[in-house]
Amino acid sequence: MKKQWAFKIFLFGFILLLAACGDTAEQLDKNDEQEGNVAEQEAPTKEADEIEDSTGSVPLNLKIAENAAFPVGTKVKIFANHMEGMKGAEGVVVAVYDTTAYEISYRPTTGGEKVENYKWVIHEELDGASGAPMEPGRELVINADHIEGMDGATATIESADEGPVYVVDFTTTTGEEVKNYKWLVESELAASDESSR
Repeated sequence: MKKQWAFKIFLFGFILLLAACGDTAEQLDKNDEQEGNVAEQEAPTKEADEIEDSTGSVPLNLKIAENAAFPVGTKVKIFANHMEGMKGAEGVVVAVYDTTAYEISYRPTTGGEKVENYKWVIHEELDGASGAPMEPGRELVINADHIEGMDGATATIESADEGPVYVVDFTTTTGEEVKNYKWLVESELAASDESSR
């Protein structure tokens, strides 16, 4: 008889324990779900400085442009010719920053011919940059890796473009998809026909 009571007490305790664990697991699931919802709500407001592509991430502490001609989400036509298939391509603005863009010349750290009139690196990608814009002829070390041999090379400033710089997703005229292309300046873009409808 005592064994039956002991077994019943053990069984009752075990059932209570399972019920308590079930509530805990259920509560944990609810907490995870709530955290997921919060993350989803926060995602659209993330700073654009988390943008990254094959050329690295955007420098931190860039000021987001508030009154750019082409705000984030604008469909644009590209008139720059920085790479094959870029000129005439259409894309979408994914970020806009207030800074100065520089056209530079430099000798790659990997050797080879000097790169002349490369467009663009921005103020925050040049070590020792102070004040903006910097004068042509000034030499600074590049702290960006847009192309191989750029990071750590000494750049000579050729010209400066003060104003918004754009990060754009686009498809080249040859069909290649390019994500988070850095950098384009305002004079290299126009609103596409689609975005003006």
